[in-house]
Amino acid sequence: MGVFERFFGLDEHDTDVRTEVLAGITTFLTMSYIVVVNPAILTAFPDDGVPGGIAIDGFTPGEVFQMLAVVTIVTSAIAMFVMAFYANRPFGLAPGLGLNAFFAITVIGVLGVPWETALAAIVVEGVVFIVLTAIGAREYVIKLFPEPVKFAVGTGLGLFLAIIGLQAMGIVVDDPATLVALGSIASNPVAILSVAGLFLTFVLYAARIRGAIVLGILTTTLVGWGLTAAGVFSRGVLTPESIPQAQYNIAPLAGAFVGGFGDVEAFSFALIVFTFFFVDFFDTAGTLVGVGQAGGFLDENGDFPDIDKPLMADAVGTTIGGMLGTSTVTTYIESATGVEEGGRTGLTALVIAVLFLASLVVVPLAAAIPQYASHIALVVVAVLLMRNVVDIQWDDFAHSVPAALTIIVMPFTYSIAYGIAAGIVSYPIVKTGQGEFDDVLVGQWLLAAAFIVYFVVRTSGILTSL
Repeated sequence: MGVFERFFGLDEHDTDVRTEVLAGITTFLTMSYIVVVNPAILTAFPDDGVPGGIAIDGFTPGEVFQMLAVVTIVTSAIAMFVMAFYANRPFGLAPGLGLNAFFAITVIGVLGVPWETALAAIVVEGVVFIVLTAIGAREYVIKLFPEPVKFAVGTGLGLFLAIIGLQAMGIVVDDPATLVALGSIASNPVAILSVAGLFLTFVLYAARIRGAIVLGILTTTLVGWGLTAAGVFSRGVLTPESIPQAQYNIAPLAGAFVGGFGDVEAFSFALIVFTFFFVDFFDTAGTLVGVGQAGGFLDENGDFPDIDKPLMADAVGTTIGGMLGTSTVTTYIESATGVEEGGRTGLTALVIAVLFLASLVVVPLAAAIPQYASHIALVVVAVLLMRNVVDIQWDDFAHSVPAALTIIVMPFTYSIAYGIAAGIVSYPIVKTGQGEFDDVLVGQWLLAAAFIVYFVVRTSGILTSL
């Protein structure tokens, strides 16, 4: 215990081993759903109608699912070891929600990019992040981040996740007349059980029961299996058709990024990296600042001291993750739950990492969890992410416009990047319209210009035409 106290500086952070361990357990319980949800989003399920995802010849979706579960665990643990021993911050990291959907649905599904090439782009992005973090460039850009956009990113991301989750649960369906509509909930057993599981999870969370999200997912899954075992529904309705054998071999995924470098020519590949770069950069920045705000880590100017260290953990995690076979790693907003329990140092992150590794023993059970049950977590997290909206200065038009555009554009275009870009571009324009041109930094104009280029790349058809 004395070693931990000295290494992590517990006394100077006004904490102790017991508090840090409790904080780590709390954060693990609130974010451990990613072990199931990340592979659920990244795996290609031909029968669910959602484009994109990773499919490997010779392996069933269930086996790919388990490979991705292992990769998710290992990648998260590595990133958190860096967070613990280098950054000494109590933050949990894992492949980011929303970012994984962008990877699987937009890049692989819509753009038709091979998943190996998408992983290669993640690796390149991670290496670029390591370099930029080492020279302090990421910290500088984050300081240029307009405040209204910073506080709106979490809310917009929440709405984006809500649509994905509600669709998987059968609550929201597509409609040719209105784009989206309410599903046939009363006649759909998946939707009925999903709604029941969702509200059970809300009740558990409201009762401050640790691990409420995990308990909600597991309870919903057990009810689905129970109804199937009782003969109420046949296999394939509330449960997977079959459960594959345990699949710990991640060789088909690990190192696959190398082959991805040969699938596209340089310019189109650079545009893909550019797109990942912008999405990841600003999502990570917003999450770190948001969690830092919840933990009281920000100084009087709203800046995060030594933010380059947790950013390095994120960059290393992203690079390793791409090499092993998963999408971009980011800091989790659920880290705020451990911070609320008193976690203040890297010992909290170390505890989370160890618990993630311990969860490897239950990977074979992951494929037994149906997608509608795992996606309950997305809707719950979406609700939690709405909290940042109260920090926006809605009475200031130069704040309300960028914030509102960020929140609105993100879910309605099914793109995190579009939402962030809309907020960044609008901020200096509206500021100038208010006669506050002098308040806009040159760097913020440059960010806006860069995002205009981004909009051109993403909407002109350049990517799909190459």
